[in-house]
Amino acid sequence: MDIPITQQLFALQDISYQQFQCKLMPTVSPDLVIGVRMPALRKLAKRLRHTRAGEAFLTQLPHTYYEENNLHGLLLCEKSNYALTVAELNRFLPYVDNWATCDLLNPKAFQRHPEALPSQIWEWLQSSHTYTVRFGLGTLLRLYLDAYFHPMYLEWAAQVRGDDYYVQMMVAWYFAEALVKQPERAIPYLTEHRLPPWIHNKTIQKAVESYRISPEQKAYLRTLRRK
Repeated sequence: MDIPITQQLFALQDISYQQFQCKLMPTVSPDLVIGVRMPALRKLAKRLRHTRAGEAFLTQLPHTYYEENNLHGLLLCEKSNYALTVAELNRFLPYVDNWATCDLLNPKAFQRHPEALPSQIWEWLQSSHTYTVRFGLGTLLRLYLDAYFHPMYLEWAAQVRGDDYYVQMMVAWYFAEALVKQPERAIPYLTEHRLPPWIHNKTIQKAVESYRISPEQKAYLRTLRRK
């Protein structure tokens, strides 16, 4: 008889880690955090991958616990079919309620479809759901600042609006990374004040903290801070 997946998660519980995790995720009730370290969670996901129990678990939304959502995300990211992955993400993303679950989503299927994915990213960026927007921005950051970069994507990120901290922080993170990988295209967003003041200054802060930006570049960026 198969052991229920929730029961398997509780068997991996680390109370001290649970307390640590809760401090990092103010949007999640401590009662919903079991306290499973990520290496153990990844090991469980690997064991459940392509099993009947794992596939059944992916149909069970919404979940109750933070780690259940993380496990769902890890299993989903192993899918190889692009269309299925997008469809399953669109089912799952509305239930994502914290930055950690959002940021672990890095589907393998995306790597094989760099031409098709941007139109889907654009749809995610139009969402009213905080973590759907954050996921879209994170996907732009991971996959479209190198070989598949287009200046249009900078404008997509700059147009994202809203007062949510977790969205604003991801926009700043995106532009800080753009200053590393596409500096000539990204710098006008600072010199021409194309970003809201908080995002503008946070972008500079994160870029200055990067070891991939030269001391001379950092000195220049500091002169662009806004009051």
